[in-house]
Amino acid sequence: MTFAKWVFTIGGLWGVLIIGSLFFLEPVVATQTGPLSHPDTYYGFAVSTFAMQIGYLVIGRDPAAYRPFMLIGAGGKLAYAAFCWALYAQGRIPVTVPTLASPDLLLAVLFVVAWFRTRPKAA
Repeated sequence: MTFAKWVFTIGGLWGVLIIGSLFFLEPVVATQTGPLSHPDTYYGFAVSTFAMQIGYLVIGRDPAAYRPFMLIGAGGKLAYAAFCWALYAQGRIPVTVPTLASPDLLLAVLFVVAWFRTRPKAA
């Protein structure tokens, strides 16, 4: 249980730092890509992803109670990193984006390991 607490707490804190910075980086993104044509999509991604980071912190408080959500979190981490690498392979984004997404692959593996190591909460 301690492993799952650490993994999800560290994963959540990492995400809060990384995703939280997006709320202040719109001007930087705009200088690299041009003005955002859909700022609602940008902030929608940032807000919903930030909310999931809070969810990871909640899982870290009581892993057994939230065990079913662990694999959902792992799937999200895996899918995001995979899409970033696929977009890079198509030449649609710079290599810095999937490189920065790669720690999510490690977190996906750690989330699955935590799922296996956490017993379900007794009903």
